Amino acid sequence: MSDALARPAATGEPAAPRPNAVVAVLAFGGIVVSLMQTLVIPIVPKLPELLHAPASDAAWAVTATLLAAAVATPVMGRLGDMYGKRRMLLLSLAMLVAGSVTAALSDSLTPMIVGRVLQGLASGVIPLGISIMRDELPAERLGSATALMGASLGVGGALGLPAAAVIAENFDWHALFWTSAGLGIVAAVLVLFLVPESKVRSGGRFDAVGALGMAVGLVCLLLAVSKGADWGWAGGTTLGLFAAAVVILLAWGLFELRVDAPLVDLRTAARRQVLVTNLASVAIGFAMFSMSLVIPQMLQLPAQTGYGLGKSLFISGLVMAPSGLVMMAVAPVSARVSRTRGPKATLMIGALIVAVGYGLNIVLMSQVWHFVLASSVIGAGIGFAYGSMPALIMSAVPASETGAANSLNTLMRSIGTSTASAVAGVVLAHMTTRFGPYALPSENGFRTVLALGAGAALTCFLIASFIPRQRTTAPGEPVAAGEPAPAEAKAR
Repeated sequence: MSDALARPAATGEPAAPRPNAVVAVLAFGGIVVSLMQTLVIPIVPKLPELLHAPASDAAWAVTATLLAAAVATPVMGRLGDMYGKRRMLLLSLAMLVAGSVTAALSDSLTPMIVGRVLQGLASGVIPLGISIMRDELPAERLGSATALMGASLGVGGALGLPAAAVIAENFDWHALFWTSAGLGIVAAVLVLFLVPESKVRSGGRFDAVGALGMAVGLVCLLLAVSKGADWGWAGGTTLGLFAAAVVILLAWGLFELRVDAPLVDLRTAARRQVLVTNLASVAIGFAMFSMSLVIPQMLQLPAQTGYGLGKSLFISGLVMAPSGLVMMAVAPVSARVSRTRGPKATLMIGALIVAVGYGLNIVLMSQVWHFVLASSVIGAGIGFAYGSMPALIMSAVPASETGAANSLNTLMRSIGTSTASAVAGVVLAHMTTRFGPYALPSENGFRTVLALGAGAALTCFLIASFIPRQRTTAPGEPVAAGEPAPAEAKAR
């Protein structure tokens, strides 16, 4: 554990800030990045008109961010380990601001896509923030801090939807991106003055070939997943991209195993605790996003359908907002459970809570409060699960690899959410009901997606049961979340 906050400042250096300031600023940065991803949702149906482009082309304003984030997250994590996590955090926020300004000034498709790509490149903020916490916070604060940082993803997403709806309904749509730019500037200034640069560095040479191979493989995979429904799952383009992803990622893996300083240390990633946690992350990412795909749609469908509630986008956002607040509220509880029972138990408890929440939603879906209750329960489970994963990852990797390891874990969750979007799209497109001249997703279609979310949560529970027991420093005393293992401590 880095003692950066405990060391007296050297002559001429400013005193290190208090842990509370570090935690607050990094969590704020995470919320800003997740807000950026949510702010565009209210204008997605209007993008073809706003950008003077066909709907299929306008959809790239969303897809481009997904692809950029998938590539940037592990790359920024590795660069943070090598050259400084705070430096890469500031660079990520700078790209967020640049992308937001570019999108705010755009009135056509090309500059909008460029802006959204730049915004997606900022997605490494959350794993970088968690890694900084490991280096800079005392051990007793780390568990609750990383749980809060993990929850910031859900908090920003839940609070961003009603805020974005208000902005979109009352102001010019460009104001959404000016808001994102302003928040990004505030976050960057706070990081610059209140977050110290970690002295934990891995050094070495950046693996450019590995970064390129991983980028191409991930883009092929996620492009096939996200656009397969539009192109046809059995179509040549989709199948070709899946095949290319398999070949490229296998070749990339072989290359990474042979290079001296790989982008991703696959031997570390193959450790049982890291590997199983990452697999569980895919499942919990799927489970988290299923809620976001069902609840807003059911709330906004016309009441005449018999199961829609006919609410506005703003009301739908307000219904989802409590889930984000619950995620933040359970962060200290998640950390306490991890300290006493271990983060493995926290992850398993969170997965069960998520499954219960989906079960409630399957039987309770006729009143607004039903959705508030179900989303809050699911949010509590996600808060537990997301709070435990950084602890599981950091207790299994050396401090010099924290950034890359956390970034890979974040990427696994993103793959889960992308898969959930694709699967839900297929289900809702095939399980429809007629409403006048329109075919709308049926009530059973929504229940099926909710059941898939519950199944993903139970799958996460099953996978998590294979995570090894936490090592102990004394009989019955678990290693603190994020604390180096005894062997690592001796090495230092």
